[in-house]
Amino acid sequence: MGVESITEVAVPQAPPRKPVTIYDIAAAAGVAPSTVSRALSRPGRVSTETAARIHEAAEVLGYKRARPRRPADSTEDTYVIALVIADVGNPFFSRVMIGMQESARANGYTVLLIDSREDAAQERAAIDKVLHLIDGIVLSASRMSNSAIQQFNRAVPVVSLNRQVPGVTSILPDSAQGMHAVVEHLAAHGHTAVTYLSGPPDSWADGARWEGLTQACHALGVRAQRLGPFSPTVGGGVHALETWGHRPTTAVVGYNDVLAIGFMKAALARGLRVPADVSIIGIDNAGLSALTNPGLTSLAAGSRRLGARAATAIIGHLRHRSRPQPAVTVVGMSLQERQSVGPAPAAPACLPEAT
Repeated sequence: MGVESITEVAVPQAPPRKPVTIYDIAAAAGVAPSTVSRALSRPGRVSTETAARIHEAAEVLGYKRARPRRPADSTEDTYVIALVIADVGNPFFSRVMIGMQESARANGYTVLLIDSREDAAQERAAIDKVLHLIDGIVLSASRMSNSAIQQFNRAVPVVSLNRQVPGVTSILPDSAQGMHAVVEHLAAHGHTAVTYLSGPPDSWADGARWEGLTQACHALGVRAQRLGPFSPTVGGGVHALETWGHRPTTAVVGYNDVLAIGFMKAALARGLRVPADVSIIGIDNAGLSALTNPGLTSLAAGSRRLGARAATAIIGHLRHRSRPQPAVTVVGMSLQERQSVGPAPAAPACLPEAT
């Protein structure tokens, strides 16, 4: 039986298919390439009939569109500004959004809200996805690195709230002045020691608040200790009570109102009296601070005013189409006194055992 021989035949490979371009789509749809570009990147800029014809041609040709990027020197405005916040559930950011939206709307701009959930990677990825749709960015308590923020500032104007970034226009609450008012208020009630419940470790504002508190305590002869970090939530405040119980002081200042409210809620549930056993102060003067029982004394950062100032700053950059020397604006803070602060007891209270 003979052995069957097999002859291999080389099959010529088809040349790689060239990618479909907007010029191919324009020829197929019978329109100008610029019309194709508008239809694919800016919905609503061409008629419905023309857009449908263009999208049909693109689908038939197998067009794969890369995410569009606006040239750095483009003069075509979208009249959209991105507001990036750390947590949409925090009332402070809600008021920033209201203030910014009111000012932006009055000037013909729309605000696109991005919630980063306190995550720098999510924040950067979200901005990157919408960069081609926006004219500018307002970052409120950004968790990104300075270099990442500066990189976005080279693409579109950026304004930073609650954080100073080199080379970027920044609007900051005056933490030094505000914390001095806090410590002065506590000292006037006889408190000689205060605990600061710190917030997210990546928060620039947290560091500024602690620095302002320690400076004020040194000037006024009050002892300060820092505990945390804690999540800036009610749950974070509940957890903070247990930590504070190991080294109690007669006064507590929370990183924000929500954290302070969680601490107060847990303290009352464990049988402590506010302010007879412990005085509590929050920061931001969010809407919730006036609704607690007792009412929460809070350091007001003027969140709505900060949002309006940010909108004014970013729109000023856009209208003048300039890259002015970055400015740092410091906004004063005010202490809103309520019932959660009272005379210091003779000694710090002991935290009762949980039942």
